[in-house]
Order: sequence, then C-alpha cells, then structure tokens
Amino acid sequence: MEPSDLLIEARDLVRHYPGPARLGRRTDPVRAVDGVTFSVRAGETLGLVGESGCGKSTLARLLLGLDKPTSGSVLVAGRDVVGTTRARSRRIARDIQIVLQDPYTSLDPRMCVRDLVAEPLVIHRDAVPRDSRASVVRDAMDRVGLDPALGDRFPHEFSGGQRQRISIARALVLNPRVLVLDEAVSALDVSVRAQILNLLRALQAEMQLSYVFISHDLPAVRQVSQRVAVMYSGKIVEFGSAKQVYEEPKHDYTRRLLASVPSPDPRRRRTTDGLHNEE
Repeated sequence: MEPSDLLIEARDLVRHYPGPARLGRRTDPVRAVDGVTFSVRAGETLGLVGESGCGKSTLARLLLGLDKPTSGSVLVAGRDVVGTTRARSRRIARDIQIVLQDPYTSLDPRMCVRDLVAEPLVIHRDAVPRDSRASVVRDAMDRVGLDPALGDRFPHEFSGGQRQRISIARALVLNPRVLVLDEAVSALDVSVRAQILNLLRALQAEMQLSYVFISHDLPAVRQVSQRVAVMYSGKIVEFGSAKQVYEEPKHDYTRRLLASVPSPDPRRRRTTDGLHNEE
C-alpha cells in the first residue's frame, strides 16, 4: 500500500480523562481511547463497531480534531490533526466531515435547508466563489435526492430520512475526502436505513469518498464496509476484512457481539461462536 493511498492514519492514539473525585481523592483515569492504531485507504469504508461506551465517538472526535489526544497522532490526507494552527485546522476540516446520528438536533431549526447546506461555504469563504455557492448547494441537494426547490423549507417539515439527507448534503458541499458517519443510520427505520445506505454507497462510488462508519448495527456495518475494527474498553481488539471478522472472528468479544444479533429466522439461534443452530 502506497502512503499516498492512506487518507487517515491513527498512530497509538490515546485519550484519557481524569477520573471522578471520591472522598476528596481523584480516582483512576477514564481510558476512553487506549492505544488505537489503524488506517483508512482512499475509497474505502472502515466499519468501527462496539457497544455503547467503548470509545467509538471519542475516537471520532479525535479524528476530526474536536478533541486533543493525551498522546499519539492523527494524520488526515497527510496533515497532522494534533497541535495544528487555526488556519491549518480549517483546511483539514475540508478533507474530513461528520454526519451525526440525530439530524433533528444537529440542524439549526431556525435556518432553512438552503442556508443549512450553504453554511460550511460561508465559514470556509475561500472554498467556493461567492457567486457559485447557490449552484453548489443545489448540486449537493440534488446529489442526495432532495429537490432543490424545497430549499426554503425548515428541518421540521421533513421526515427523519430526509433530514439525514440534508446532513449528508451539508457535509458534501466542501467536497471532502472522508466522511465520519457516527451512528448515521441508527435512528432510522429499516426501510429508510436501507435507502440511506444505498445513497452512501452511490456517493462513495461517484465521489471516491472514504468512510469511517461507526455503528453498533452489525448487519449495516457488514453491508457497507471493506474492513472492520472491533472496539472494546478503548482498544481495538479485532481488525480485519469484513468477511474475516464476521465469519471467522478470533476474539471472544467479537463472537459475543455477533451472537447478540437477532436472527431473521425464528427457528435458528446464534451461539456464542457466532454460528447458527437449528432449534
């Protein structure tokens, strides 16, 4: 693998937080991320799975430069995220954007959709000429399957799936190279979730995007990911191709995660080794 093929490189990434004080004494630190190393190639989807509290969202904030690691480094498109200047951080932000779980709370309800999608262009004034912004916004809305004519409406006038499309359009206007999708389909019902996953695959093929797909939804992760990292207590305990992780899991925690996935066939149940048994 050539170094130029790597869009994200996390090296021995650590983020510890001070432990809570008890009886006037500080307890052991909370090891939210504890020595994580991985990379993401151009055009690849890396699935990051694990139960709530394992450190997935903290890791997402570190990748985006929204939190500073206790130690270790993060490179995005060859640029060091840690300890950068404000101007350099803004340039990195163009390469990596995030789509959050709940679009209703991540979108300002007082702004119309057109302004919401255009806001990154206002912040990054030199990204697109001022007289081209309206065209870029229309293209972004059209690309995610939203009628640009609806741009003067507000978030509450849209369904949950449509609001998530707005969030994706907003993330795309800066033409990033990486999207961090933090539980981006978890709040959607099954049919809408499938539509958004299909949209993400189409956008990836069209724009050569890389994804860090963070989710506890194991079937969704397998559907979109080429490689999968399993996170437990701040560490990556298993890493490999989606086929290897799902069909030949090596770590006991991975096997227990797979065993917890409901089977669509009520006559079959998963055992702790991830295999199905007939009842």
